[in-house]
Amino acid sequence: MHLTHKNKILSLILITLVLTTHLFSINNITAHATLDELNEQAEARKQLPIQSNKIENWPVGPEISAQAAILMDANTGVILYSKNIHEKLYPASVTKILTCLLAIENGNLDDMVPFSHEAVFSVPGDGSNMGMDAGESITLEECLYGIMVASANEVANAVAEYTAGTIDDFIDMMNEYAAEIGCEDSHFVNANGLHDENHYTSAYDLAVISRLFFQNELLCKVSNTPKYHFEASATQPDDFYKKNKHRLVTEEIQYNGIIGGKTGYTDEARQTLVTCAEQNGMKLICVVLKEESPTQFTDTVELFDYGFQNFQILNISESEDKFNIDNINFFNADNDIFGSSKSLLSVDSDSYVIVPNMADFSDLNSTINYDVTEGNHVAQINYTYSDTYVGSTYVNLLANLESTYEFNSDPQGATNISVERDSSTPNESGNTIFINVKKVLTGILIFAILIICIFIIRAMLVSRNNAMRRKNRLKRKKHRRERISSSFDDFGF
Repeated sequence: MHLTHKNKILSLILITLVLTTHLFSINNITAHATLDELNEQAEARKQLPIQSNKIENWPVGPEISAQAAILMDANTGVILYSKNIHEKLYPASVTKILTCLLAIENGNLDDMVPFSHEAVFSVPGDGSNMGMDAGESITLEECLYGIMVASANEVANAVAEYTAGTIDDFIDMMNEYAAEIGCEDSHFVNANGLHDENHYTSAYDLAVISRLFFQNELLCKVSNTPKYHFEASATQPDDFYKKNKHRLVTEEIQYNGIIGGKTGYTDEARQTLVTCAEQNGMKLICVVLKEESPTQFTDTVELFDYGFQNFQILNISESEDKFNIDNINFFNADNDIFGSSKSLLSVDSDSYVIVPNMADFSDLNSTINYDVTEGNHVAQINYTYSDTYVGSTYVNLLANLESTYEFNSDPQGATNISVERDSSTPNESGNTIFINVKKVLTGILIFAILIICIFIIRAMLVSRNNAMRRKNRLKRKKHRRERISSSFDDFGF
């Protein structure tokens, strides 16, 4: 009996081992099949249309395996490469770019950020984290490094609570902010990017958000940190390092001019990546969504190469002649309208357009818009190449001016002169004529001089005629006297 029982136990163990081995083999086959399937999907995504390749005379962009991608100039918003840029997709942890942007705009870097029980335990323990415990706290600046370098989900939650009071209120803030800056394809339901069917965005919206993110010097520094040292303190007892997973930031993949970026991954979103780089004065943002590792990095490099090698920047004030100040009779002044030391109206000297290398400034079409109300701008000039926006500039009024002069044309064709003392806003009809006061006054002066000269010449002619008449009268009187004297002589007087 004892032997039989022992044999049964051995048989059960053997059967268990066989089943375990079989199941392991099945899992391997399934995983291998899934990997093959993912590769097939990536290859299929390469065949998706690239919208920017349809632009006439536009450089042909690379075929990449991302579902959606965009290459945008960080300063102008000009789009150099577009592939499904408005498709709604899952962003994963690149969501944290918006989280950090809102935190730094609404917080103080030295403030202590406490970690609540909800912030720590409402996210999966096996997800991205840095081991913070409820009751601990670190500075907001350290939180930014925790979010961008360690991609810590619990830190994103704590920052959301610190910034808005509750995570739900922070989510409302995220959606309101995104709408304000022009994002139309996005809806956020958390601060960290964990998967939710209602948490989505687009490559375009992420680029718009990233433009603001990479305008902040500290956020650029944080997002370009390969490894960060978290030191122990009275409110956080652990001393540890966290390494960035962005291979262009850590320089596992070498590329010149990297400014920063953020990685993301969930099973549903696949690999997502946002990166910013600058070369030769051109600052580009690259967003790729739904990729497979490591092509999110190699495709980003390929897109950066495409942008930096195929496009050029042209300074507008140095290239523009159609709207040149002299050509449109803008007037010059120093502190008032009668001086001549500097232009009262000028094209922004820092504005530029981005065009293909084979294009010239003369190839661009331009339109002028007077519906500008902010600052000292009186008009905006927008430029297109092959019907594609490539940049814009403002026509600016000097800030120390007290008034602007305008002609307003009503619908009946009547012309009214208006003077606005406190605003550079054009009239509602959008028709603004700038007067060269100096030239007008010069013209009036010349006209006055001509009138005076005419009067002087006329007076001289009249005086000359009067003198001739007097001379003639004197001659006639003299002749008369001579005749009278001669008559008396004839009579013997």
